[in-house]
Amino acid sequence: MTVRTILKMGDPRLLRIAQPVAEFDTDALHLLLTDLLDTMHAANGAGLAAPQIGVDLQMVVFGSGEFNPRYPEAPVVPRTVLLNPVITPVGDEEQLDWEGCLSLPGMRGMVPRWNQVRYTGFDIYGGPIDRTVEGFHARVVQHECDHLWGKLYPMRMRDFTQFGFTELLFPGIAVAEDE
Repeated sequence: MTVRTILKMGDPRLLRIAQPVAEFDTDALHLLLTDLLDTMHAANGAGLAAPQIGVDLQMVVFGSGEFNPRYPEAPVVPRTVLLNPVITPVGDEEQLDWEGCLSLPGMRGMVPRWNQVRYTGFDIYGGPIDRTVEGFHARVVQHECDHLWGKLYPMRMRDFTQFGFTELLFPGIAVAEDE
């Protein structure tokens, strides 16, 4: 098990636009996937992007196929490995909801996201992925892919009165975010 250090907001590497993955099914990519999954699970994350561990590649992992203590009310999202993603909104309906981020430990904010999106890209073997999803699944993929484009969720927020420490806003789940 290799748990990597997660970069925190303020680190300039989180603001870069990540490079597309040029070769699939390589040993290096499989090692990166193992590191991403181990790090995400160790932090109880809903997802993790390669730039969050300092790797400048368009690769995200999200979902676990099981309950996540950081999002106890959320539906289960299937484990997904997504490379070189493209996200397209389906319709114009937005949804406001609370988000956290492993790069902003202990914080939560109310973030607008498209309610339904289509995402395309590739799996680790270069196989195509094409899914249309909504709700929490759509939120998670948008959040993780934002990391590939140098965005953190506070950059999407419209109302900073709805931004604060998890221990104050959601004391029942704060223990799941302790470092």
